[in-house]
Amino acid sequence: YQRRVHGAVIQLNEEKNVLEKKGSFDHPYPATKIMFLPDQQLTWPDLMATTGDYLRLWDIGEDNRINMKVCLNNQKKSDFCAPLTSFDWNAEDPRIIGTASIDTTCSIWDISTEKATTQLIAHDKEVFDIAFAKGVDVFASVGADGSVRLFDLRSLEHSTIIYESVDYQPILRLCWNKQDPNYIATILVESNSIVILDVRVPSVPVAVLNNHQAVVNSIQWAPHSSCHICSAADDSQALIWDLSALPKPIEDPILAYTAEAEINTLQWSSLQTDWIAIAYGKKLQILRV
Repeated sequence: YQRRVHGAVIQLNEEKNVLEKKGSFDHPYPATKIMFLPDQQLTWPDLMATTGDYLRLWDIGEDNRINMKVCLNNQKKSDFCAPLTSFDWNAEDPRIIGTASIDTTCSIWDISTEKATTQLIAHDKEVFDIAFAKGVDVFASVGADGSVRLFDLRSLEHSTIIYESVDYQPILRLCWNKQDPNYIATILVESNSIVILDVRVPSVPVAVLNNHQAVVNSIQWAPHSSCHICSAADDSQALIWDLSALPKPIEDPILAYTAEAEINTLQWSSLQTDWIAIAYGKKLQILRV
């Protein structure tokens, strides 16, 4: 690989109140997503996963050395790969990872065997994101065809289209509410809005959040609340919304933070739920809610 980017694991030193780099690694091509293994029972070794050209698993040693554990390729018969746009790690069963690809497919991986258990054509065009619901079997995907589709691992012969955007505008990201799995949040390509869906009422958004003044890049439901969601956008703002009044219209966010530049992504900590991390430019910031 001639094109490599640098990755790092950052940890908050609470005594010094500073962020410290604990380990680093080189990644072929920019990663489209990175996640730590969601090990609620603390029975797994420290692992993280990345997607880009392939799905890679990384081992984080006790000395903070980061080494690639395995590179998972579902197209071994081809000399070319279809880049992976995103993935999700099943929180209930950490053996399961789902990946989304520009070749219209989603793949489900069992990392204990390091093999794909299934690959299915999920959309008519590129798949941009995938997310598991609470539990093991149900996941959703979004893509360039402008649809949100639900799948069940127990019956992959069929899928359910629960939403199609106006004029089939591509849908870039989705995030499933783990506290109330009836709700899914999505963002469309080049859109200032967040579309909130209720899977019990398909086709029509239950809410559209419109306060951002530029393109929305990232959304995250609160890991400890069923009615709060955070969004970040090119207007340099991170906004927290309270959706407890649904189905009444949601006019304004309850909290706002303005960064120094466009916010590319955010993450709401599932362990320290009063912390939200945002990234912009070359900076990472931790915000206290």
